[in-house]
Amino acid sequence: MGDRSKPRRGSMGYSPRKRANRQYGRISSWPESDSAEIRVQGFAGWKAGMTHLLVRDNNPNSPSARQEVRKAVTVVETPPMSVLAVRGYRMTPYGMQTAGEAWFNSDSGPEGLSPRLANQSRGERDAEEGRKPSKRAGRIPSRGKGSPDAALEALREADLCEVRLIVSTQPALVKSVSSKTPEIMEVALAGGDNASKLDWAEERLGGTITLDDVYQTGQDIDVVGVTKGKGWQGAIKRWGIKLLSHKNSKRRRQGGNMGDFGTGYVRKTIRQAGQVGYHNRTELNKRILRVSNPGESDITPAGGFLNYGEVTNPYMIIQGSLPGPSKRMLRFRDAIRPRPAKPEVDITYVSTSSKQGV
Repeated sequence: MGDRSKPRRGSMGYSPRKRANRQYGRISSWPESDSAEIRVQGFAGWKAGMTHLLVRDNNPNSPSARQEVRKAVTVVETPPMSVLAVRGYRMTPYGMQTAGEAWFNSDSGPEGLSPRLANQSRGERDAEEGRKPSKRAGRIPSRGKGSPDAALEALREADLCEVRLIVSTQPALVKSVSSKTPEIMEVALAGGDNASKLDWAEERLGGTITLDDVYQTGQDIDVVGVTKGKGWQGAIKRWGIKLLSHKNSKRRRQGGNMGDFGTGYVRKTIRQAGQVGYHNRTELNKRILRVSNPGESDITPAGGFLNYGEVTNPYMIIQGSLPGPSKRMLRFRDAIRPRPAKPEVDITYVSTSSKQGV
């Protein structure tokens, strides 16, 4: 039997609670940066599972200062992402609108690449940057048949207010994910002016970006994902309202009334049954405790992660839980509400014991 004194859950600020349009999160805003160094502000990866580790508390003001404390963490597999295009935005009276795009054309040969990459194949570029070449490394989405040079020149002449990259995931590198269709998404660039951002993007058009290029250990990030779907649920589970008295007529697991008679309709603030879960949610300021180097695969527990398997690509360990089930793709961005800097991370032990009794 449910608890009659249970407080309500959920915020009306998230209404209407309907299912997400995609299985991965949607990012509607990016933080501003005054840095002179140009860098990518977002990445994506697949949630593998949770484990625990011991980390030394380097906060001198903490009650557990200089002691080992246990932290619950989430492991996210993050293979490299392909850079497909660069997109420019211009400001209009109706807000930002697309000014143009320059897409990498894999069918046009060397003329579809920047001068630095013109004489190199995809596998050669991966070998030069120390990455293991993939069997499907050359299969990246493309758009159009012309060279991106004309599109880039048009972007340089336009009055741009922002420059972003269009990237795609590489699910073919992930063994545990059944779908091998790349997901195309947009990520923001921070630092420098728009002209330098276009030059920076041109150098990497058709290449890849890795997790090391974007984030580092100890950094706070925002995690955007789609939560676990729980289907249609009643008002008790969905909102945590009280059970009615056992003397109530007909049923107990519903609201006491649906509002006043004078309104003539049921207001949207009345807590009723409906969809629970599979919502787009953003968790702020999740701390990265480790960013693995390419080739490291020492995080997989005995028997593999439950409902996921082995982690064979670069990964990162994030403190706490993250939205969604295992195999759900998560998106990351720089913290939009950054916290004060914290002491460096000192991990002393990472649990790789079996999560399923192997």
